[in-house]
Amino acid sequence: MNLYQWLCFLGIDALVAAIIGWVVSMVKKDRKDRQTMKLALQAILRRDMIEDYNKWTERGYAPVYAKESFENCWKQYHSLGVNGVMDDIHEKFLRLPTKPPIEQKEVKQNEEVFKP
Repeated sequence: MNLYQWLCFLGIDALVAAIIGWVVSMVKKDRKDRQTMKLALQAILRRDMIEDYNKWTERGYAPVYAKESFENCWKQYHSLGVNGVMDDIHEKFLRLPTKPPIEQKEVKQNEEVFKP
């Protein structure tokens, strides 16, 4: 008996097929796990952005640091390949003034007082 016959006799071909099957199943499971993690991250980012939007919209302004944080979240959210659900909220959030409405009124009043 030669080496090939011994390997066939010992069932090496079945062992190789089983290993290949296991590797393929692990790759499929990994793909599914990555997709699940992607969807979970997308949901967390969406929730955080909506919370920030509601919080700062109620206050009537969003400071620079809040806008930078929101923009960073939106970029990561957008890079996940999601649809344009958050685009409208993103645009509205960036249009919020960076100073509280009271400070803006004071600045305008001061400008009017100091006009020549």
